[in-house]
Amino acid sequence: MTTIGFIGTGNMGGALAKAASKSGLADKILLANRTRAKAEILAEEISGTVCDNNTVAREADYIFLGVKPQFLADVYEGIKKDLKKRKTRYIIVSMIAGRNLAALRELLGDVPIIRTTPNMPTIVGSGSTMYMANEFVTQEEKEYFYNLMKPSGSLEETDEYTMAAADGVKGCGPAFAAMFVEALADGAVACGLPRKKAYVYAAEMLKGTADMLLETRMHPGALKDSVCSPAGSTIQGVRVLEERNFRAAVMDAVIATFEKKF
Repeated sequence: MTTIGFIGTGNMGGALAKAASKSGLADKILLANRTRAKAEILAEEISGTVCDNNTVAREADYIFLGVKPQFLADVYEGIKKDLKKRKTRYIIVSMIAGRNLAALRELLGDVPIIRTTPNMPTIVGSGSTMYMANEFVTQEEKEYFYNLMKPSGSLEETDEYTMAAADGVKGCGPAFAAMFVEALADGAVACGLPRKKAYVYAAEMLKGTADMLLETRMHPGALKDSVCSPAGSTIQGVRVLEERNFRAAVMDAVIATFEKKF
């Protein structure tokens, strides 16, 4: 019997709790949240059990921490005694941004820890999550975690440096992509398209392009070239983007997110 517990059921915590429920691997799911009503809504959806942080600390085999970084120390202080009293093994799964394995170990001690970086599309089961585990996590436990989280989207085991470098695309990228969709829609509205349709068309285009790149493994530049007909309208749009340093701006945005971490 495996019990999965969540301390924090916000966007990411709620999304991973739903994934755990869909996996069929969790015998019991415990949900603790500062706003109890939010946990109650989620519990009804996934047949979970609402409880407090200390119950999660005492009973869960995998303890998912989904609190904001500034609250982590206080949350741990509140459950520390329960964790130290345990006679059974447990694994901490961190969703906390900006806390690498070394920082987590300094606070939590020499315990099994899996660090994850789920992104916003995880909410709709299309996430892209990178994860890594410390030396106290067994291969069997990592495999269980992977299968537990598979309904959330794609998962990849990695290292700290790669995780930080990729987060500018995986973690921050949805914000950049949403800005691009909004800008495309604004342009279409300026040309006379109703706004609701503009948002849908822009989002569908982005999703379809992403699906095509992933399925065919076509180089992005080759896809761009295939759309740009000689003397056509697309190449004129590309010319304007190049004049406005579109690619350089996007590169700088990703680099800025990486530099923030180091």
